[in-house]
Amino acid sequence: MATAHGSNILLALEERKGVGNGAMSPAVEAAKEYAAGFAAGVATVITGHPFDTVKVKLQAHNTKTQVKEYKNALHCTSRILITEGVRGLYKGASSSFIGMACESSLLFGIYSQTKQKFQGEIQNNRPQLQVIIPSAAFAGALISFILCPTELVKCRMQVQGKDAAMFVRYDGPLECALKTIRQEGVKVKGIFRGGLSTLLRETIGNAVFFSTYELTRHHLHKQLSFSPSASSHHSKVLVDTGIGIVTGGLAGTAFWLAVLPLDVAKTVIQTSPDPNYSRNPLQTLNAIYKRVGLSGCYAGLGPTLARAFPANAVAIMTWELTAKFLGIRRD
Repeated sequence: MATAHGSNILLALEERKGVGNGAMSPAVEAAKEYAAGFAAGVATVITGHPFDTVKVKLQAHNTKTQVKEYKNALHCTSRILITEGVRGLYKGASSSFIGMACESSLLFGIYSQTKQKFQGEIQNNRPQLQVIIPSAAFAGALISFILCPTELVKCRMQVQGKDAAMFVRYDGPLECALKTIRQEGVKVKGIFRGGLSTLLRETIGNAVFFSTYELTRHHLHKQLSFSPSASSHHSKVLVDTGIGIVTGGLAGTAFWLAVLPLDVAKTVIQTSPDPNYSRNPLQTLNAIYKRVGLSGCYAGLGPTLARAFPANAVAIMTWELTAKFLGIRRD
């Protein structure tokens, strides 16, 4: 009995030693995944918010009648700069920082953790769509409940301006949120208006995003792993950074090409001054199509695609480099 007890003590010490020498507990690993996602979200807002402001204004104003408020994205941008200055491009950024940082932290963290669970004991370096798609869709569905109210506040702040007399004016995001809750409530007719559109956009969009990211990342790593120039540590960091930029940019572009009409519907629903406006994204898109044609369903396409590549390239690059810095192993 004494020998067995001694063996158990030695075994426990060895296990603790193994953890100390580099093996992370599941809780620590999960926390690091969420931290890397948080960093990616902050980087996304800094890079992409001005493009997003232009996109939201085009979606809110150019879908009402056949007479367009703005000729194109450049015209919209110039009007914002002339009437409001650079600050006008960053309207709603504070709520966007909160929403995007938390959303990105949860999105990347939940996706990584769910993918690990679905993969189980399968040892396969090739991307498995049967694992990636449900993991990404699940993560997207969960974060939509955070995104919906924060994006409602962001969009209502963004559509304001000297060209937007029909919209209610708010002094800041907090006032916007409090007024919305007080006047419209917390449910789907209030701060969670546009919830179905957000849910569909994030579920479908993130399935497309992570599938594109994982497939292109695997392909590029496979092609570049045979390159002699990628042998040194410095070269490997440069290659990984380059791959992160390319895969992030392509994944972001694929995301928005897949779900932009749902985003248009969400913006129109969330910014409509009419409290009885339809909350159904398909009905909203049908109404937009009848008013202004197919182009209305893709309002804001230019600034969206202009933003998609750099913002998501920075997000993925930040996510991967932060993960590497924190000691998270990426296969």
